[in-house]
Amino acid sequence: MKAPIYLYTGPELGQRNDAVDSIKQSVKNKFGEVDNHLFYLIETPFSQVMTILQSGTLFSNGVCVVCKNAELLKKKDDIEMISQWLESPNESSVLILVSDEISVDSKLEKLVPPDNKKKFWEMFESDKLPWVTNYFKNNGYSIEPDAASLILSMVENNTQALKNECSRFFICFPKEHQITEEDVESVLIHTREETAFSLFNQIAKNSESPQKRLENGMTILQKIRLSKENSPVMIIAGLTSCFRKLILWHNLCSGGYEPDEFTFKTNGFSSKIMQKQYRTAAKVWTSGQATAILAVLASTDMDIRTGGTLLEDVLLQKMLYEIIIKKGAPLSEATIQY
Repeated sequence: MKAPIYLYTGPELGQRNDAVDSIKQSVKNKFGEVDNHLFYLIETPFSQVMTILQSGTLFSNGVCVVCKNAELLKKKDDIEMISQWLESPNESSVLILVSDEISVDSKLEKLVPPDNKKKFWEMFESDKLPWVTNYFKNNGYSIEPDAASLILSMVENNTQALKNECSRFFICFPKEHQITEEDVESVLIHTREETAFSLFNQIAKNSESPQKRLENGMTILQKIRLSKENSPVMIIAGLTSCFRKLILWHNLCSGGYEPDEFTFKTNGFSSKIMQKQYRTAAKVWTSGQATAILAVLASTDMDIRTGGTLLEDVLLQKMLYEIIIKKGAPLSEATIQY
């Protein structure tokens, strides 16, 4: 009998969520009425999850439990509870473990059959533009390449976030309408919720003083933290993507000369608005400073994962200060010259 446990990891939320939904649907098809539960292990003891799996339900034929933050399952007692449950499992009770991380504790990994686990990676750069174009086409719309590139510059690199943002155009425009850069500006830039990408654009405004950019950046950070997309992991991942792209911009423009449009487009800078954004950001941070900022982002990510939720906001605010005021230098060090 196939073990009723699944492990789905990685940052590609859209495909990962589709895989979870597929398992839930297959359980429903097999057993009929099923109780579905969703737990975040960052706030729910795993023993509570196991109680539901072991006791089942009186009012349906099966139980399907989805647990997010599976990377937190490291305690010996938690691993043993799963191991004991799998020794004589009830196939109508299914456990789906989910994590934004690439991997989880090795002892947990070993409990899941190879066919029941999968890593969901972000799209390759070359796949992003075709994905957006096809998503609009499949829904009866067309989109200009520059408009698609602008969307990609503003949205996290996962298909769930892209679906959410692209779907907003279907409410605003009739079918067969071609989406333009102006449409993207009106729908996303002026009405959308704040994200790591809008945070980057704000703190990269070289027309404002560092103190003003820090003040505005803190305001946007607070708005993000109050929204549904408030995960510090996703905020750091979004900023990391932006600063990697800034380093690429510096490499393309080395020697003080910008390349031709073809080179820009083949490197993901096809939108005029995106080119303007990174041209401005390049005046704020040098390539060396952007590299140092990547180290700050990685260090903050590590501190948040080990420090617990109570320190998240403090660490994120410290991170912004080091990015904007210190330009990649840690607070404990004197100003670094690059």
